Amino acid sequence: MGSNLNQLLYFLWSESNLKATDIALAFLGFMLFHFFVQRKKKGPPNWPLLGMLPSLVLHINEIHDWITRILKDSGGTFYFEGLAMSSMTTVATANPLNLEHVLNIRFNNYPKGRYFRAVGHDFLGDGIFNADGDMWKAQRKTANIVFNTPSFRAKMAKSVEELVQNPLVPLLEESARSGDPIDLQDVLLRFTFDNVCMVTLGVNPGCLAGGGAEAREFARAFEDATEVTMLRFVIPPVVWRLMRIFQLGPERKLRRSLATVNGFMDKIIGSRTGNSGAGAGTGTDLLSAFMKVKTENGDRLYTDEKLREITVNFILAGRDTSSVALSWFFWLLLRNPRVEDRILAEIRSVLSKRSSTDLLNHDKTQGSNISVNTGDLNFTVDELKQMHYLQAALSESLRLFPSVPFDFKEVDSDDWLPDGSYLRKGFILIYSIYGMGRMESIWGKDCMEFKPERWLDAGGNFVSESAYKYPVFNGGPRLCLGKDFAYYQMKWIAATIIWGLKMKMVAGHVVEPKLALTLYMKNGLLVTLQPRDPFGL
Repeated sequence: MGSNLNQLLYFLWSESNLKATDIALAFLGFMLFHFFVQRKKKGPPNWPLLGMLPSLVLHINEIHDWITRILKDSGGTFYFEGLAMSSMTTVATANPLNLEHVLNIRFNNYPKGRYFRAVGHDFLGDGIFNADGDMWKAQRKTANIVFNTPSFRAKMAKSVEELVQNPLVPLLEESARSGDPIDLQDVLLRFTFDNVCMVTLGVNPGCLAGGGAEAREFARAFEDATEVTMLRFVIPPVVWRLMRIFQLGPERKLRRSLATVNGFMDKIIGSRTGNSGAGAGTGTDLLSAFMKVKTENGDRLYTDEKLREITVNFILAGRDTSSVALSWFFWLLLRNPRVEDRILAEIRSVLSKRSSTDLLNHDKTQGSNISVNTGDLNFTVDELKQMHYLQAALSESLRLFPSVPFDFKEVDSDDWLPDGSYLRKGFILIYSIYGMGRMESIWGKDCMEFKPERWLDAGGNFVSESAYKYPVFNGGPRLCLGKDFAYYQMKWIAATIIWGLKMKMVAGHVVEPKLALTLYMKNGLLVTLQPRDPFGL
């Protein structure tokens, strides 16, 4: 079609007797003709020069649902053409066979690639999310060893327990007593931020407890940085690069955010690696593990700057994913009270097996005025493992609202996908995790229903799905190292809140996704809380 346009323009300009208005009308007619031809094809219109970018801009505020609709109409895979000057074709897919091919069978042919690394480098540097090849393998190997160390796993469990007991429970109970609305997403983001800093950096910034101004500014800057980085994926590279050079719009915001993020991280890392860090590298946190990695000459492999990039990536993974997942989970419970009732019954059943009868012999003489102190309740690892329906509900929530809605790969050499789609070297491949959770071809006609039962076998036991059908935690060699811990953390928080508190959505509050690397709620999750009697009195 591009060659037809060139021929038309050449003809028009070669006819000297034509006026500018004639040329403009002819060009408009050509564009309209092109539009009506494209309407007969599946997918968004592919305009001359502009490609499909106008449709993307038009639907930017509902980008995930828009892509999902196109994927459904296109049978699971479609080609997206960008600006003519960009020479970049993107292929979007939601086909499990394609995912297995890309994430596992031909893993080495689908790296993050130059495009993804360029977009994310200012924020993520050469950290594990943004790295390929030997750099990725080295970080993955170190992190894998740490995540499977008993002392580190114990540290993760202990940090969750400590933060739940204080300050999470007291903060929520105070809100219940006052009756004031609370943004649950904000609370959960602060919780997971404190938690991931404890296991990654070995420090608790205290954001959930109010913290200092520096910690609060860091958390806000971190979120702003993820938002602007996401915008780069939908803005043509030539545009955002020019905006970065001249410090315009979101790129100016990104520079300010990164100055705050990097300053906060450098201060912590510097205290561990500098002269004052006599005990540096001796802890059980991730930073200590990466500080211990040496070169053949015995020198520290990672500079302070690289340590910052590495830890920023792990903070992004641990802070945003669990908190965002829990926010959508509680929103779905508000819309599906039967699921909440069944979770509460499961918790009650699990706790009834305790040898101590203190919990079940709770003083019930107070009737409906009973005040349940959730802070007195500590779950064991074994008890959390027995909560199969709770894990099913969390998995179902993640199916519909995955914390990371899509991911990118770059094609390293020409290839064919299992569904017959041809990929040329340099193509960008996007797999829509959000879209896959909404495909009838994958989950059945009830795919839009919140139905935890789809994750349970006949005996009520949780049954996991293939990572290529359910790529919420990625798949293949890049499978999420923190998957088990994420479930553990989410189950502990969810069970604690459901056991002791009831929540209600603030009237008129609108919940919708935000355009960011992770699926934040744009307006948060405003709820009111009140004490619950888990025994149903």
